[in-house]
Amino acid sequence: MANTDLPIATLKGIGKVKEAAFEKLGIRTLGDLLYHFPTRYENRGVVTTLAEGQIGTPQSYILTIATEPKFARLRGSLNVVKFRAFDDSGSVEIAYFNQPYMREKFHVGEVYRFYGKLTEKLGRFSLGSPIAEKYDEGAPLPELYAVYRLASPLNKNILRECTKQALALCKSELCDALPGAVRERYSLATLTYALENIHNPEDLTALDRAARRLAFDELFETALAVRLMRQKQTRAYAARMADTDLSAFLSTVPFALTGAQSRAVGDIVRDMSAGEGDDAPRMSRILVGDVGCGKTVCAAAAIYLTLHNGMQALLMAPTEILASQHYADLAPQFASLGYNVAKLTGSTTAAEKRRIKAGLADGSLHLVIGTHALIEEDIVFADLGLAVCDEQHRFGIAQRAALLEKSPRAHMLVMTATPIPRTLSLVLYGDLQISRIDEMPPGRQKVGTFFVNENYRARLNGFIQKQIDEGGQVYVVCPAVEPVEDDADEGAPTVSAFGETLSNQPPLKSAVAFSEELAAHFPDANVAYIHGKLRPAEKNDIMSRFVAGAIKILVSTTVIEVGINVPNASLMIVENAERFGLSQLHQLRGRVGRGTRQSYCILVSDTEGETAKQRLKLMTKTNDGFVIAEEDLRMRGPGDFLGTEGARQSGEGANFRMAALCSDPTLPEAAGEAAEELLTEDPTLSAPAFAALRARLARVMDTSETTMN
Repeated sequence: MANTDLPIATLKGIGKVKEAAFEKLGIRTLGDLLYHFPTRYENRGVVTTLAEGQIGTPQSYILTIATEPKFARLRGSLNVVKFRAFDDSGSVEIAYFNQPYMREKFHVGEVYRFYGKLTEKLGRFSLGSPIAEKYDEGAPLPELYAVYRLASPLNKNILRECTKQALALCKSELCDALPGAVRERYSLATLTYALENIHNPEDLTALDRAARRLAFDELFETALAVRLMRQKQTRAYAARMADTDLSAFLSTVPFALTGAQSRAVGDIVRDMSAGEGDDAPRMSRILVGDVGCGKTVCAAAAIYLTLHNGMQALLMAPTEILASQHYADLAPQFASLGYNVAKLTGSTTAAEKRRIKAGLADGSLHLVIGTHALIEEDIVFADLGLAVCDEQHRFGIAQRAALLEKSPRAHMLVMTATPIPRTLSLVLYGDLQISRIDEMPPGRQKVGTFFVNENYRARLNGFIQKQIDEGGQVYVVCPAVEPVEDDADEGAPTVSAFGETLSNQPPLKSAVAFSEELAAHFPDANVAYIHGKLRPAEKNDIMSRFVAGAIKILVSTTVIEVGINVPNASLMIVENAERFGLSQLHQLRGRVGRGTRQSYCILVSDTEGETAKQRLKLMTKTNDGFVIAEEDLRMRGPGDFLGTEGARQSGEGANFRMAALCSDPTLPEAAGEAAEELLTEDPTLSAPAFAALRARLARVMDTSETTMN
């Protein structure tokens, strides 16, 4: 067994309690720990003088010890060690409570870097229990200290120590899968250097170099994976849909298709009817367009084409809420055309699951709509001709690969309401042909968008009440279920993994706590909250009551960004709007304005960062999702497009841990370019030199290595 595969309990000091805490973070092995990257870094290298120190703000001071430490007992079991220290601008009292051993640590004339909060009482200044590091001009101290996402009882010091142990155990056996030629061409660090300096950076330059290498790996491996999938698809054949008459289907659509919808349907029909005889090249197409642009009717046309030609279809959505909505919309339409439709999700009863599985196996069930339950191993189709994935950004390469393995003769159509910049789409969707639906249906209102700060809270509450009084409903979106847990000192100067100075962000509003505040302020509005950690049955019940109008204010995380259609909702409020990517904000905005009411989106933020302000102001000026996406890539890099909910804060993402924090807009293009060049050299990566890379790609695709050959 490689050391990277050793259990986390191998490390010193890790018992059952801490092992369970690591498990909550998804850390089971030493390798998992090495890839549990810091979310940000305290910058203790920014040193100030005592005269310029800010009360209550963590800062670094280089001070000389002026008096011998004295020990004193206080009331009860309390004790304190006190001494004075100074710099050229003044002196300060330093006190350590209940740390008697500190009396022996400090001596007059020694110089230390102290990091802590300056306090003042009756004109006397003090530092309470600061972090102390002996200072020597000839041996500079580290400037950056990693801050990690945590789970109690872990703290950042435990994470740092455990990571140090893991690096020592694994360093000699780390296998760098990135081809040397690629590393040299793009001036990238070695894997060992990157892992060492992402956890313990020598300085800002080393941190940026480490982060670039690790982010490049993620983008490069993804770009390779989707291109290898494309190769498989070009060699694969699906059933040819010879009869392309859509007239019966179009007669059930109560509106005329827009030009963009018609072009997308034309792309689909052309893909699925190409070829000769019974075979057609497999369609692998993605529909990209804003919320409300009409992607679903295009997918429904593809489903009808499949069923009309005697085959089965599936539609997979990322949540039960969205699957239920698709079922409610499509089941009556296809039933009127003579087709049997079922819904299969995690909450489907065992008896109903057996009935559905039997119907899919014998062909009597024509269309099934559901969640990930559709790709379970025991689902067998009599003749699957089309797989549709909605909200592609919530699935990814592994799910596409699983669908292809399950249905090697089926066409594939995926949809996303996330406008992806061109350079990034080549990395994420290099295996897919793209149809852009860049035209909104006639009559769709533009949502009035405004950017305000906390000073407008009273007026905002009044506006909420006005919407409710007029019969509307309100979404309030918070960036997290609960604040992301780490133990960085509040107000401490911090930087990102890419060396970007992070402004002190406003306090994070959580859905659970903020819903309680709103419920107290609007006692008659029946306030509820919803988030991804609730059980599916709870989420479905809450959304059903919101759709029915029983709930007037729904507080949510971004779980509602996907697909929910509530025509009566007229106001979207996004708290801590600076925490979201612009494309994500654009999707959230699309949840309102779906009925006849004039609708509004209010972005609330107390951010002091100029870039953040510019980004939010852009949202008030345009409703074009593609313009927003390109600008977001330019201003913030690819990170916001890559992570899951809260990824920019937590560093989590499906295959993107470091790239989800990336602020460099050029990196995706470089990774895509490198992938193309490598596959030109060796289309199947079959050379022995690429064995480690093939193993990495197998994990990215979450399938066996042999499927790529």
